Amino acid sequence: MGDTMQRQRVIRSAGGGDAVYGLGLIGALAYYISQASGFAEGVIGMLKAFVWPAFMVYDLFRFISG
Repeated sequence: MGDTMQRQRVIRSAGGGDAVYGLGLIGALAYYISQASGFAEGVIGMLKAFVWPAFMVYDLFRFISG
């Protein structure tokens, strides 16, 4: 019984980034759906809303590079 087990303590953050992504998702949905002129464009807009951070980073890098 000389073996002692040590427990690891895991500390997690509150997840503030999830809230920012969620608000961005709602805003992107509102924007893309309001710009759609038909059902197909609305569906594509919904798909774009889920990957809006990728569009933002791409445009940022394009702006920075010149």
